[in-house]
Amino acid sequence: MTARVLIVDDLLPNVKLLEAKLTNEYFDVITAFNGQEALDAAVSQSPDIMLLDVMMPGMDGYEVCRRMKADPQLMHIPVVMVTALSEVSDRVTGLECGADDFLTKPVNDVALVARVKSLVRLKMTIDEWRRREETCDQFGVIPADESATGMEATGARVLVVDKQEIIGAKIKDVLAVDKHEFFLSTGQEEALGLALENPFDLIIVGAIPESEGGDSLRLCSMLRSRDETRNVPILILIEDDDMDFLAKALELGVNDYLVKPVEPSELLARSRGQIRRKRYQDCLRDNYERSLSMALTDSLTGLYNRRYANAHLSTTLQRSKEDGRPIAILMIDIDHFKQVNDTHGHAVGDEVLREISNRIIHCVRSFDMVARMGGEEFIVVLPDAPTEIVLSVAERLRSVMADNPFKISDPKIGELTVTISIGAVLARPGEDTPEDLMRFADEALYAAKGEGRNRVVSAFESEFRPSGKSAAG
Repeated sequence: MTARVLIVDDLLPNVKLLEAKLTNEYFDVITAFNGQEALDAAVSQSPDIMLLDVMMPGMDGYEVCRRMKADPQLMHIPVVMVTALSEVSDRVTGLECGADDFLTKPVNDVALVARVKSLVRLKMTIDEWRRREETCDQFGVIPADESATGMEATGARVLVVDKQEIIGAKIKDVLAVDKHEFFLSTGQEEALGLALENPFDLIIVGAIPESEGGDSLRLCSMLRSRDETRNVPILILIEDDDMDFLAKALELGVNDYLVKPVEPSELLARSRGQIRRKRYQDCLRDNYERSLSMALTDSLTGLYNRRYANAHLSTTLQRSKEDGRPIAILMIDIDHFKQVNDTHGHAVGDEVLREISNRIIHCVRSFDMVARMGGEEFIVVLPDAPTEIVLSVAERLRSVMADNPFKISDPKIGELTVTISIGAVLARPGEDTPEDLMRFADEALYAAKGEGRNRVVSAFESEFRPSGKSAAG
């Protein structure tokens, strides 16, 4: 995963050190040396994350963070304060200003890179929900000047997991001031069962009994793999020097962490931050889902339809023009679908269409857009997807169809072998229009059909981008 990182520090050696570390991990780095430069760069450069020093002359890091979180244009950029300050009160002040984390110098390289990646993933998810609201022309149900920091953090449903009951009781006592509803668990299986049965706003994971054959990371992995708990914030407790454990936790999708022994004020600040962000993301999702009408969805498959896909592609291309991120589309067509309908009837054809839709959804990323364009044709829009990812996703889609027979409800039929052809195209930021991309992808799809079907053809090179025939059959 790559991202644009804004480093802000008034000392050049500090900037160069962080720049070297992040550039080595293939991040795109931009720099600023005071508070005003940071705010200006945030507006003009659209960073995915900001690494912000606290002690700077003039406007300190706390004030920069406050101003960002009060600005509708900047409030969604994650902020990590990187500073020599190490007191708990300093961390809590930063978190209360809206910062997403507070790292003390010298920063552990593994922890730094893992934290940047995890926060960028979170931002990409929220950005996609905001884009979808724009596409539906319903953006603004949440006031434009509100962010996660403006959400309520009280009255949440919280699950605390630790093999020591006394630890869970202490966490409950600290957070009781926010009038949460608490569930306490001392084991992995019990905790997973509770999480699957209850809509939690926050899960705090400590130590897991070794006798259960699991550990806290395994529990976090299990929580992230289930639909019911995939979007619930997880706050994990770690030992002071276990940075490798922290990196693994963040890679698994853990949202935040606390170093033992837990400081009450920091526990309160971090839990409030996660609950607010969860509620903000829930609001975005709810507003978006309410705004969808039958005019924007396909009644058979539940996917978006052509009208929505065209609007979404236009919005996504405009974002690509502004930030230079790669955008790709996959045009998918079911091979010989007419024969399925003619031989087995339209009811069986509908089953195939629904199963094709399900398999596509499970093969792409959560922030990719999938639509049925009509008949047996589908489209996938992949934001921030370089060539190798596009081709990997396309090939995975092709193989998951061809290698796994489709089970049909009619016992006389049993199973059908169904294949697809795919045309892939990568947008040139600022050059291609939605109509251009659709035409190029359609031409690549036509070529895939002509080469024998059940294959992927890409139209990444400009010389392969003529206008012309439409794919059929």
